[in-house]
Order: sequence, then structure tokens, then C-alpha cells
Amino acid sequence: MKDDINQDITFRKLSVFMMFMNKGNIARTAEALELSSVSVHRALHTLEEGVGCPLFVHKGRNLVPLPAAWTLLEYCQDVISLMSKGLEQTRKVAGVGSGRLRIGTLYSLTLETVPKIIMGMKLRRPSLELDLTMGSNQMLLDMLEDDALDAILISTNEGEFTGSKFDVIPLFHDDIFLAAPSSVPLDTAQDADLRDYADRKFVSLAEGFATYAGFQEAFSIAGFEPEIVTRVNDIFSMISLVQAGVGFALIPGRMKKVYENDVQLLKLAEPYQMRQLISIVYSHHRERDKDLLALAAEGRMYARSISG
Repeated sequence: MKDDINQDITFRKLSVFMMFMNKGNIARTAEALELSSVSVHRALHTLEEGVGCPLFVHKGRNLVPLPAAWTLLEYCQDVISLMSKGLEQTRKVAGVGSGRLRIGTLYSLTLETVPKIIMGMKLRRPSLELDLTMGSNQMLLDMLEDDALDAILISTNEGEFTGSKFDVIPLFHDDIFLAAPSSVPLDTAQDADLRDYADRKFVSLAEGFATYAGFQEAFSIAGFEPEIVTRVNDIFSMISLVQAGVGFALIPGRMKKVYENDVQLLKLAEPYQMRQLISIVYSHHRERDKDLLALAAEGRMYARSISG
């Protein structure tokens, strides 16, 4: 089958043509499309050349559509409608602009960070549906890799994703604290030297959690292997065990506002001090997704609000 569609026939020109057929006047068409009258006239003229037959006749300063123009209009409407559906389905398959955003987050970020970001997004985009998945750093990263999530809020390291297929938006740094049962007599005004707690029992998050990595690093610096009585899969369970007197733990400072009256929180002494960098991470190919752009904007606004 011969291909009669040449470079003079474009979707842009077809859109101008359809608007002209609706308005019946070059000036009104130009106003509706925010173009100059010259641009509208040029688009119609070159489209006519591309089609290869007359579409209009001149009557004074006006262009009057011929029967051929009305025939073309019928097919234009079908083509534009079909292409719009095709683009919609293409974006849906790619997970872009689908009106639903799948966000993964660390458990600890659901206390304040994620609710405030989501609240801001819903004000900007009320119709946007949000699916929230909570898990460990590694689990969320694996799900992002598998395209099961659109974006994740996790702990990252400086330069960790440089040169990768992911974009990273740093939000804030968070200090790590030693959490102790309230029943244990401690001087919370003093920085905690982990070597003084070598005979204590500890509870920990499971491997793959950001705070677990910090836990391992801190005790490596302290030079001993702590006695871990249990490992759990969410930070709220871990703090509950500390409250119950099961053991000590290391927790991020973002938990402090909620639990400082339930457990004792001690700042770590200088050799063991460490910070988590909390960031939004998403695939680079999604950088133009309007839903992810809204998430990025709200994340940056939240970061500015807590930095003062």
C-alpha cells in the first residue's frame, strides 16, 4: 500500500485545521490556539499541499471549505481520537500519568514525613490516587527495580546512585540515638559510649533495613558484637520491645517526638555518631511524569519546612 502521508501532514497542522473548521475564520482560530493569523494560514496552506488537492477556495479574505475539507475533517476526528487513546494506553502501560501513584516508604517515615507530603499532593492534585507500601530499605529498592513501585522514600548514601538509572531527591538528614527502657537508670544528659553497654541486651531491625546497617556500623566502631535477643521487621515493634524492657536499640531521630516520653533517648558519643540521609528515589525515565513531579515538589517543600 502506498504511503501518501508526507512531512507536510502533522498532528499539529491537523489540529489547526480542525479548529479552523470549527471556528470558520482564521482570526478566531488564531485566537483560540494562541497563534498568529499568519501561522494559521501557513499551517492550512502547507497541509493542503501535503494532502495534494484543494481544500479551500478564497472568497474575499475568507477561506471557504470545499467538500474535500469536510471529508478530511471526518477522518481527522477519528485519527486524533484514536491517537489520544493510544497515547493514554501507552502512558498507562509505562505507569506514567495514570492518575495513580505507587509510593514505597520506610515505616518510620509514616509518622510525619509521608503524611505531610501526601497531604500537599492531594491539595495540588485532588484526583490523584495513592497506593502506599511500607517495608525495608532493600525491599523497597528491589520493588522499584522491578517496576512494582513508582517512587520510594528511603535512606540513601551520598553518591550511591550516581550514574545509575535512578534520580534522587535528598530531603533531610537524621541522627541516630540510643533507645533504652525507661526502667533503667541512666544519665540522659551524657552522650552514650556504646562500649559502656557491652553487657546489655539489644533488639534490632532485620537485615535490609537502613537502621540495621547503622546498627552494624556503630558496633563495629565500638569493637564488640552486641547480644541481640530478637530481630523484628518494623521499627514500631522494635520500640515496643524497648518499652517493655526487652533490650536497648538504635533508632532514628524522627521517632523522637513520638517516643521520647516512653523510652530514654541518648545521643551517641562522637565516634559512633551517624546520620541517615532520607531521599525520594525514582527511575530516571519517569522524570517527566507529572505525578512524580508533584511528589518531588512536595518533598522539596517538606524538606525546606523542616530545615527552617
